[in-house]
Amino acid sequence: MTFAPKAMILLAVLGLAACNNPDKYGAGSGVVDPGGAYGDGGISQGSISDPNSPAYFSATVGDKVLFAVDQSTLSPEARTTLSGQAQWLASHPQYSAIVEGHADEQGTREYNLALGARRANSVQEYLISQGVAGNRLRTVSYGKERPLAVCSTEDCYAQNRRAVTVISLGAGS
Repeated sequence: MTFAPKAMILLAVLGLAACNNPDKYGAGSGVVDPGGAYGDGGISQGSISDPNSPAYFSATVGDKVLFAVDQSTLSPEARTTLSGQAQWLASHPQYSAIVEGHADEQGTREYNLALGARRANSVQEYLISQGVAGNRLRTVSYGKERPLAVCSTEDCYAQNRRAVTVISLGAGS
């Protein structure tokens, strides 16, 4: 074997080893978010029973609204959830939010990114109409790239047609 194939094999092995980190968010990582729901920012999510905590916001107020197929119009249930989010955000000015727009796996990547953007914008506009300052809100679309459920049934598709409000410390700029 010559040098080039050996080097390629070594690089491939090292690359695969770097991808395997089963304790990424485990005990040795120093990350405060054991559930992994908020990335690795190290912000404590608090207790579900503490009305001032992000965990309470997610679990009790609700951080997610669902949409019908190919729609970005808010349902009455979504408006109820978003009204609760607006009230919580109004009483917690130290938090800002990113509204994530998502779509199911049907359709092209481009179409679903645009649909996710429309969904996130619908949520943002509703929150602003309820008194949340626009500079505290940002939107991002993930289209079909971050599904909650992965299967080809209507139940899975319905879970993935959503907008999620992710809160974080720090007022918008």
